[in-house]
Amino acid sequence: MFSSLHRARTRTNMHFFPRSFATAASPLVPMQLPSKMETHIWYILPDEVKNKDLQNHYLNLLSPNEKVNVMKIQEGELQKRALLARALVRSTLSRYVTHCQIDPQALKFKKNKFGKPELDLRISSELCLPPLQFNISHSSSLIACGVTMNSPIGIDVEEKTRKIRNNIIAFAKRFFSPNEIEVLSAISDPEIQRQEFIKLWTLKEAYVKALGRGFSATPFKTFTIRFNRTARGSCLPGCETNEKAYEVSVEPRDDPENCSRNVTFALMELSGSHYVAVCMKKDANIRGTASLPMKLDVWRTIPYVEDECVAGTEAVSPIVGFA
Repeated sequence: MFSSLHRARTRTNMHFFPRSFATAASPLVPMQLPSKMETHIWYILPDEVKNKDLQNHYLNLLSPNEKVNVMKIQEGELQKRALLARALVRSTLSRYVTHCQIDPQALKFKKNKFGKPELDLRISSELCLPPLQFNISHSSSLIACGVTMNSPIGIDVEEKTRKIRNNIIAFAKRFFSPNEIEVLSAISDPEIQRQEFIKLWTLKEAYVKALGRGFSATPFKTFTIRFNRTARGSCLPGCETNEKAYEVSVEPRDDPENCSRNVTFALMELSGSHYVAVCMKKDANIRGTASLPMKLDVWRTIPYVEDECVAGTEAVSPIVGFA
């Protein structure tokens, strides 16, 4: 049940705000903009959002069109997840772009020519927002939003318990490259094979979303995800890379020499129940990004109620490669 206390947690302290949500919502905590090659991930667990007043508050954050689209959904849990996804995007971006001086409802969005949602950086003729990029993904039990500066991002979330109805190799042959099928075929344990399939699918989907061209323009079979041993990788606070680390790379079929020249990946286990893959396009305007690993910070949130930085805790487990 939604608490009347707003808890804003960081790694080192916890603040309590004794307010009743029905009378006054606690303000969103402002955030510093992500630095170059840094990704911020905010996630919400739908089962933790039960209070109807809070859900109504989220509904009021949405644009008229978003409200209509949410209310069209008849099934209760699907409608709730759609509401939380839109509220998560608006509340998260407003932490950065306005320091909460502009209501999240005032944020405007547009789509690129392939249909990928983007933040409209010009609110008015006088006000332009920072060049934030975002992407969102959700399962039935977790919704995640990734945020970067300047660099297009793709994020995908998959439940670890996701079942594959068909034979995994037969299913993989429909979507995966020959090398990926070979890797999966070499795994004799069915459960490990299923887990590795999910990880691979998650990475491939994040890559396609980062490119922003849609799945029809970038079919899964047209590129290969590889794991290369390296001293580099993505960096989570509290974790250190070492000589046994793996770097995820992508090899386009039509350009095999261009392995991850323009993108960088991160793969992690989140909340003990999900795999999360992040793909970030490198900023061509910043010198030296080719040698920089992706930096990650992760927050669990219930907007206007609770924010908890979970990077460096048991809630976030980096994954360094195939089992």
